[in-house]
Amino acid sequence: MNLQHHFLIAMPALQDPIFRRSVVYICEHNQDGAMGIIVNKPLENLQIEGILEKLKITPEPRDSAIRLDKAVMLGGPLAEDRGFILHTPPSRFASSIRISYNTVITTSRDVLETLGTQQQPSDVLVALGYASWDKGQLEQELLDNAWLTAPADLNILFKTPIAERWREAAKLIGIDILTMPGVAGHA
Repeated sequence: MNLQHHFLIAMPALQDPIFRRSVVYICEHNQDGAMGIIVNKPLENLQIEGILEKLKITPEPRDSAIRLDKAVMLGGPLAEDRGFILHTPPSRFASSIRISYNTVITTSRDVLETLGTQQQPSDVLVALGYASWDKGQLEQELLDNAWLTAPADLNILFKTPIAERWREAAKLIGIDILTMPGVAGHA
C-alpha cells in the first residue's frame, strides 16, 4: 500500500509529544521508507511573515489581500531548521516535487519570494522540519495501531482551522476520534 498523498492520523493512545494528536501529510512513500510533514502543530510565535523577515525577503509587489500571518508548522522532528512549503500547483520553482495532481512540495527560496504577491500558489502551508520512517518502520507502526490513514483532503490540509485538523481528518474515514478510547477530557 502506497500512502503518498495520504494523511496519517495519530491514534489517541499515541503519546509521543511531537506526534500526539498529529496529522501527517505523507509526501513520499516507497520501498525505502516514508517522509511526511505534520500539518497541525503550529510553532509558537512564528508566522510566515516572521520567516520572510528573518530571511530578509520583502514580497514585491505586495498584495495586501494575501495574509502572511498564518502559522508556521512544526513539520517534524528532523531538520527543524529547513523549510518545506506544501502548496497547490504550479510547480515552477527550482526545487519542487509534485506529490499528487494538486499538491506540490518545494524547498527552494524562490517559492518564499512569491509569498504575499499575486505569483504565490493559491494555497500554501509552511513547515520547519519533517518526519521520516525507515524501510518497514511505518508499516510496523500501522500494524501496532499507532496511526489511522485517510486519503489527503486539500480543504483539511490548507483551509481547516489548525486545531480542528486531527478530528476532521479522522472524519474522512467515518471516525469521531474524540469518542475513541484513550481520549481524556472529552465527553
